[in-house]
Amino acid sequence: MEYSVKVKNLSVTLGGHFKALKNINLELPIGRTIGFIGPSGAGKTTLIRCIVGALRINLNEITVFDKLAGSQDLRQQVNYMTQELSVYPDLTVKENLKYFITMAGYSRKAAKDMLIEVLRLVDMTNISESLVSNLSSGQKQRVSLAVALIGSPKLIVLDEPTVGLDPVLREKLWNLFSNLASKGTTLIISSHSMEEAGRCDDLVLIRDGRLVAHSSPTELLHRTGTKTVEESFLKLVGDKE
Repeated sequence: MEYSVKVKNLSVTLGGHFKALKNINLELPIGRTIGFIGPSGAGKTTLIRCIVGALRINLNEITVFDKLAGSQDLRQQVNYMTQELSVYPDLTVKENLKYFITMAGYSRKAAKDMLIEVLRLVDMTNISESLVSNLSSGQKQRVSLAVALIGSPKLIVLDEPTVGLDPVLREKLWNLFSNLASKGTTLIISSHSMEEAGRCDDLVLIRDGRLVAHSSPTELLHRTGTKTVEESFLKLVGDKE
């Protein structure tokens, strides 16, 4: 089996004293939707920041497509959507996307086609001329998601991508995620929503900076003898305490 990300004995201390991650070991397969699931403050965002190279770690603790996390060679292969707004509020949706597409180095013809495609994927074609500052929080979230979809990244990392979105749009986005994975893209999707976890191919359950479990939703339910991911999580946490 080929892996997109390998994490070996990763521990992270923030602020000199807070142990955000504790001896994490993971191997994430290529072409899967992988849910990083756990309550707020569990360590999901810290782990994501380590994988995309936004947080400095020791060498060799994380590799992405067999390259060290944060390597320049990965810039065209890894796209990251943060929880915070990552676009310019004083520009329109279209202007933002044009800017990020241009920064990615695409030709004028390729940029035009890509702009049309990413607007379609996030269902924002009809409001592409709107200023980002005038959009709702959910719409702003979709603009950030559109930026993460630019190009043909091998790994897309999404931190809470469906927060504030209505059920219909969430359904569309999860269908999009599944379609991207079926074409070979790996998606890491962080969420504290256990309800959405069952849509992922693999689950990484995290609590208090520790890896609680890593398996498919079906395997997790079978292992714990439960009916929902939330019940499984609570059972596993109870077993460890």
